[in-house]
Amino acid sequence: MNENVIHATDGTFEKEVLKASVPVLVDFWAPWCGPCRMVGPIVDELAIEYAGKVKIVKLNTDENSEAPATYGIRGIPTLGIFKGGQLVDGIVGAAPKSMLKAKLDQHLAAQVVA
Repeated sequence: MNENVIHATDGTFEKEVLKASVPVLVDFWAPWCGPCRMVGPIVDELAIEYAGKVKIVKLNTDENSEAPATYGIRGIPTLGIFKGGQLVDGIVGAAPKSMLKAKLDQHLAAQVVA
């Protein structure tokens, strides 16, 4: 298990994601989802590469339905980017690492300028 990845629940979502002081990448996933299993190792790699800059959180949608419902998550995997307690971007489906890095870099750059 990657110590840079936080496994959140509906009960810890506010603390871990909405009140985070850095941008948060949330991986909405489920154990039975094939594309989720493809994205999982990429998310783990990003957690190491972006340690200290982006918080990486996984939320099992089978065990936690409140947060996905709140943010309109209808398909998995969905990777949501949260900043300042708001969902600001997202990718639905299995995306390549390069696309995820580009999205994260875009939001980190915007944070520096703001």
